[in-house]
Amino acid sequence: MTIVRDALMEGLSSPLCLTWELTWACNLSCRHCLSSSGKPDPLELDLQACRRLLDDFRDMGIFYLNIGGGEPMMHPSFFGIIEYADALGIGVKFSTNGTRLNREAAQRIASLHYCDVQVSLDGATAAVNDAIRGAGSYERALWALQNLADAGVQGSKISVVVTKGSIGQLDELRTLASRFGAQLRLTRLRPSGRAQDCYEELALDDAQQRYLYEYLLRYPEIQTADSFFHLNALGASLPGLNFCGAGRVVCLIDPVGDVYACPFTIHPDFRAGSVRTDRFATIWRSAELFRDLRAQTPAAGCQRCDAYSRCHGGCLATKFFTGRSLFGADPSCVRAVGNPVSVPVPRRLSDHTRLVRRGSAGSSAAVGQSSLSSRRFRGVDGSSWGDIVGDV
Repeated sequence: MTIVRDALMEGLSSPLCLTWELTWACNLSCRHCLSSSGKPDPLELDLQACRRLLDDFRDMGIFYLNIGGGEPMMHPSFFGIIEYADALGIGVKFSTNGTRLNREAAQRIASLHYCDVQVSLDGATAAVNDAIRGAGSYERALWALQNLADAGVQGSKISVVVTKGSIGQLDELRTLASRFGAQLRLTRLRPSGRAQDCYEELALDDAQQRYLYEYLLRYPEIQTADSFFHLNALGASLPGLNFCGAGRVVCLIDPVGDVYACPFTIHPDFRAGSVRTDRFATIWRSAELFRDLRAQTPAAGCQRCDAYSRCHGGCLATKFFTGRSLFGADPSCVRAVGNPVSVPVPRRLSDHTRLVRRGSAGSSAAVGQSSLSSRRFRGVDGSSWGDIVGDV
């Protein structure tokens, strides 16, 4: 495994995990949204541009995509995109809030060769979920899951960002997934996008992290997308690569075609290029940012720790968006290895937030755009990131 992992850290000819956000449009306004979605951008890639990109993916040998948003089903060509991918032999895994997943949509998904649907749900009860995702979102997600089950869609998942509110509901979430013939998928909360504003409130404490680690060992069938490798210092390694794959085996393409190191690093410091001006293969294989990330030893300051081979210092995005050194420990390190805040905390420089209602247990929704930091960062090509919003 060490030989394979070392090879992966040096990068591959195509990403193992490619996330493609189709649109910033979303009819919800989840408190922890990693892309601060809500309003679409007028420059979002159209169907013709998306097809050209899919042709590039096929030529690179990419065999599946993670599609997200925003709410990807709000892209006007959503089905045209995933059906073209299917025709090329590229599998699709997409995340949805379920609000647009009616019976007709579920039947159309069922007709594809490989389409894996992840319905986002952040609690086993409406009170917990709706406080984060908005009033009525719990019932709508269950409606979508039922439509998928009725259409015979196999392998659907309930995807949960684990927070202080949901950590005590893991048994109930497993039962809920079983009710719809779905799998349970748990992922880590990271301080990206709107989650910067609620990270300290929602992130797990040390005791809750240990509970989660032991729960995952007890139920290895739960999928995690390798989210919790920072917990491996507690003992045996959880399934996964157990290192940060940003720019090494993972990357993100955003709705306007900008390419970033991972879905949680949407910031100019981690922008590698744009598919509007270069082929994706060229960016992936030759971008200065990606070459630099692949050449670095992950969290070199952690190498003396006897758990380093199991966690490699944790998540790059979590360190970056809490103002910590990228060469030090994850701020949620279970060994309590110090990595104090050392720079002004970078803020998201674009915000697509729109007004929605929260659940009765949640805080009130933001109106319009958040107050953003005046600090500007530059990408590897010298370009700066501006705020571009549209109307839903």
